[in-house]
Amino acid sequence: MTEPAAAQTIQERVMREQVAALYATTSSATAADVVVSWAAGLLFWWQGHNTMALVWLGLHTTQLLRYPYQMAYFKDPQAGEHSPLWARRHRTEMLWYSGTWGLAPWLILPGADTSMTAVLVLIVLGVTSTGIPAVAPRWASVMCFALPMVLSLSAALLWQGDMVHVFLALSCLVYLGVTLHIARSQHALLAQTLQSRFEKEALATELEQQVRLTRQASEEKTRFLAAASHDLRQPLHAIGLFGASLERELRGHPTHPQAVFLQEAVRSVHTSLGAMLDISRLDAGVVAPVRQPVALQDIFLSLQRTFGQRADGKGLTLRIRSSPLRVNTDPQMLERLLGNLVENAIKYTIDGGVLLRARERGQQVWIDVADTGIGIDPALHEQVFHEFYQVDNPARDRNLGLGIGLSIVRRLSRLLDHPVSLRSQPGKGSRFRLTLPKAPAVQATASPPAVEPVAAPAMPRRVLLIDDEAIVAQGLMALMKTWQIELLAAADEAEAQAAIGRARADGRAIDVILSDVRLGQGVDGLSLSRRLQAAMDPRPSLLMITGETAPDRLRELEGAGVPLLFKPVDPEHLRRALAQAVTARPQAPAPAEPAAAL
Repeated sequence: MTEPAAAQTIQERVMREQVAALYATTSSATAADVVVSWAAGLLFWWQGHNTMALVWLGLHTTQLLRYPYQMAYFKDPQAGEHSPLWARRHRTEMLWYSGTWGLAPWLILPGADTSMTAVLVLIVLGVTSTGIPAVAPRWASVMCFALPMVLSLSAALLWQGDMVHVFLALSCLVYLGVTLHIARSQHALLAQTLQSRFEKEALATELEQQVRLTRQASEEKTRFLAAASHDLRQPLHAIGLFGASLERELRGHPTHPQAVFLQEAVRSVHTSLGAMLDISRLDAGVVAPVRQPVALQDIFLSLQRTFGQRADGKGLTLRIRSSPLRVNTDPQMLERLLGNLVENAIKYTIDGGVLLRARERGQQVWIDVADTGIGIDPALHEQVFHEFYQVDNPARDRNLGLGIGLSIVRRLSRLLDHPVSLRSQPGKGSRFRLTLPKAPAVQATASPPAVEPVAAPAMPRRVLLIDDEAIVAQGLMALMKTWQIELLAAADEAEAQAAIGRARADGRAIDVILSDVRLGQGVDGLSLSRRLQAAMDPRPSLLMITGETAPDRLRELEGAGVPLLFKPVDPEHLRRALAQAVTARPQAPAPAEPAAAL
């Protein structure tokens, strides 16, 4: 809507409210007027037996017949749209009303009785002053209401000619001027209040519309990115599977290093996609911390093993000070959070090193990650925690990552309730500090019993794969062949039932159903897998694979209670998940009736 059109709409709404306010007091004002007019008419008739008082009372009572005409406003279903018409009618009614009161001084003014003259003046001015607030919303109604009766009163007083009446007339005119000035101010205030109210409502409506459009654009972007991410993960998933198979088969062959490089490239892409998936999972609220007393030394040693060689490769010194402190936190989330900080420090440090240390401060523990890197301008301290923002990387050097590591740090710190602060200056390095609650120290105990060696986990003998991507099925078949696992591949429910029927006929039990969440024709892989599982004896375990990143869908999948892997799946993660699926294989309950045949 253009500005002139919007302004016109606001003015129309202002008039609508003003007219509604005029008619809102019609009933009460009419009732009060009946009482005052009859009291005044009977008083002057009783005092002077002036029949003109009865004549005036009759005229005034006759004009009260306008009441139904005024109340027709409330019966008009389109009164708001007809506001100009009803405003004109109200002005006309005020002229008639004020005119009848203006006749009173000419008909019943007792020129010789000063006290009764004063009473009449007080009655007319009192009616004026009490009626002004009711007609103040419309200035035209104010003029039609106040001028006729007060000017007529003043004229009748001047007509008497003596000094007392002249003085009263002049006083009435002064009173009229003051009353009109006050009424004008009240009218302006009411109009300004209404206009301000409707302007704010218009702004609020416009803001709500902009927020809705922004939210819609954000949702469309999320859906687009989710679809693009899913489509990108599919071929990467297949490449990773074929790469892992090649890497195992080419061991000892001269081309084995090329297969290793291929896997490293796939892992690099997997790391980037995994970071974006972490953002989606954190935003979806599907990651819940498991708080427990944690020894920092264990996490520090793990970080040393992970990043020590990387720091050495850049010629940097990574110093991680040992610590006996314990904190209440989620160990995996804290290690991921600190790992992101250490990794970020190594990326942006050219010379010098990185320091990780923990210090006790009362009932809290401070964990500092400090570096001698390029530093961060204080004006950018908040911005560096935003997704995809990187300091001093306009060319988007892939060696510096995607710029979402600190975004994950901020989300994890809020989830764990471990505030993170940043202190940095350009050229002087950076220091990130985490504040954690301290956990009590562990009392010394006797030496723990010897741990018996754990046998290698059992792997499934037979897996049913449900995936409509033929390239993924071929990659999994090649990989599982190296693990001595028989893979039965199916693209849809009909093929899955056929594969199950063949396995049953051959006496080969299926140990695990491995299915993509999103199948062709919009089929839900999770629902299909559960139907197949319920009809099989013995029941296989379920393991789902997905490339979904949309927060709502992630919440739904995480709440399903079925193990979930995200594409592209690291082969070792898949191997461990298959072993765990065999261990957690469900036991079929004793059937109350024969199972439905597939």
